[in-house]
Amino acid sequence: MLPASAWKLPEILPLENGDRLTREEFGHRYGFMPDVKKAELIEGVVYMPSPVRNMHSYAHGQIMVWLGTYCAMTPGIKMNDNATVRLDKNNEVQPDALLRIEPEAGGHSRISKDDYIEGSPELTVEIAASSSSYDLHDKMKVYRRNRVQEYIVWRVYERKIDWFEYRRGSYHSLRPDADGIIKSQVFPGLHLPIKALLEDDLARVLDAVRKGTDTAEHEAFVRRLNAIYREIMRNRAGTSDHL
Repeated sequence: MLPASAWKLPEILPLENGDRLTREEFGHRYGFMPDVKKAELIEGVVYMPSPVRNMHSYAHGQIMVWLGTYCAMTPGIKMNDNATVRLDKNNEVQPDALLRIEPEAGGHSRISKDDYIEGSPELTVEIAASSSSYDLHDKMKVYRRNRVQEYIVWRVYERKIDWFEYRRGSYHSLRPDADGIIKSQVFPGLHLPIKALLEDDLARVLDAVRKGTDTAEHEAFVRRLNAIYREIMRNRAGTSDHL
């Protein structure tokens, strides 16, 4: 066994669960660990989840199909799977899924020069084991402080789905309507029949999305995004003319 005096630190220290790092140091170390598929910095502390179980992976896939169907019918928004999001100086998260309005259409996040999302997506989704998960505690506080407008947590073992809306500095639970459907307040037409998703009835879930995007409400939303896009592009062109 080598004496302690002979030990050498690696040039780049690996991430370890529980490390306390700045966002810059976290990102630097993470970039040198291609074998690590998910790591997050929450309030300056490193979280590295355990290997993904089938139930988590399956639920994740269902969510991606649901969001992808809506995204395909709604120009001006983008969907991401497990994207790194730089929220603030102490928090770099990697939500299971997210929807964001493009900045040219009035969204609050953007793509950095090194190809990461910076700022708050309009909607994030996390697949959690249970209510004891950090997704419903420390991470939820971070999302709330950064004004992520809607936050969905699917507690797979408890068979529960929580959908929160940001209002006046707090998260408030959205409730299903008389037909058992929760409707997004940020993305008109994004409807989720909770019972159908929990019962693995993906066809009924997607039918709800199709009906939601075939409404005057969704049509007005798309027109509004397009109008904002045109106005921003016109202002940018005007600024360029004066340079």
